[in-house]
Amino acid sequence: MPGKAESRPGSYLVPRRYLLVSGAGDGPSGLTSFDRALFAAGSGNFNLVKVTSILPPGAEPGQITELFPGEVVHAALGSLTSDQPGELIAAAVAVGVPADPNAVGVLMEGSCLDSAARAEAQVREMARQALEDRGTELLRIESCAVEWRVRQVGSVMAAVLLW
Repeated sequence: MPGKAESRPGSYLVPRRYLLVSGAGDGPSGLTSFDRALFAAGSGNFNLVKVTSILPPGAEPGQITELFPGEVVHAALGSLTSDQPGELIAAAVAVGVPADPNAVGVLMEGSCLDSAARAEAQVREMARQALEDRGTELLRIESCAVEWRVRQVGSVMAAVLLW
């Protein structure tokens, strides 16, 4: 299958592709609004499994079309739900890509009661710091963010999908 993770004997699957997505939704309940946020991000038909924050060496950007409906997809996921009409909520993710293709990169996710710009600045700084802490030279930071003004019950989500 296209884009499938490779495995090595005695190891877990190692993703070779990643994609940043974000979305927002509103509805009568937290679950409904979160589901709408997932669909807005294009990830509503996948089973997301939350993972911690490491980008495998050599992982490259991919496309959502490489994934199959119902597929289990690992994700570094930031989200926030609020039932306070008028409240501004935001979520963001960042990928710190190392200069050395044999080094691990980092995935950072976050959310806040503020703007997308603030959430994105925070995760970008966390990615920069995490690579610095590892003594790894940074090639680039990729990021995305979303914000939403709550109407009823609002949700935002941003994720780095890994497969």
